[in-house]
Amino acid sequence: MAGQTQILIVDDDRALRSMLAAALETDGAFVVTEADSAADALAKTQGRAVRFDAVILDLALPDGDGCELCARLRRNGLRMPIIMLTGKTDEEDVVRGLDAGANDYVMKPFRLAELTARLRAQIRVHETSEDAVLMIGPYHFRPGTRTLHDPLENRRIRLTDKEASVLKFLYRSGAKPVSRQTLLREVWGYAKGASTTRWRRTSTGCGGRSSRGSIACGSWSMRTAATAWRRTARRAR
Repeated sequence: MAGQTQILIVDDDRALRSMLAAALETDGAFVVTEADSAADALAKTQGRAVRFDAVILDLALPDGDGCELCARLRRNGLRMPIIMLTGKTDEEDVVRGLDAGANDYVMKPFRLAELTARLRAQIRVHETSEDAVLMIGPYHFRPGTRTLHDPLENRRIRLTDKEASVLKFLYRSGAKPVSRQTLLREVWGYAKGASTTRWRRTSTGCGGRSSRGSIACGSWSMRTAATAWRRTARRAR
């Protein structure tokens, strides 16, 4: 579902996986997929229409080493944040995991609030990188390069800074409706209750193009993305 963060948990401990998945999905911000082995994780990261936004990976797996799996995911071109979980405390293991391509390392037993905070922090950093790809309906949105790709028509649109900021904000909001006043406050920096006459007349920050519709800018890319967003949100209800 667009707007929800897709997480892959790779751990052979079923009880731990279930507990972590339930905790992450509580507020509806995360959608969790579980894998109990390296082979299962590889199968679930290949040929998926939905890209994972982050991976939580145990170091010790029944059919392989978590560091080796991490390195293989990187060789396969996957650039999402990977957080390693382990009961080992040796510095050598930490260094090996980071060298394999992990973004962070969390020791067991871990505090759930801390792990969730680290996960969100890594995702925020990734969203601003050129490697990030966010799925918005049928479109592929790359915040780092400010581009929107329509795979059906093989069309790539270059977005302005404000257009990209609007899409990122809508993505993080999930299926929840977002008012114009909220966008003006969070993206344009307008004070609450400030007049929006000038914004409606000139679409400040949208490259001088006139504003159409209720989302933000009047460009083809924003109208199309907004339409896709509304359709996706309706299906999610």
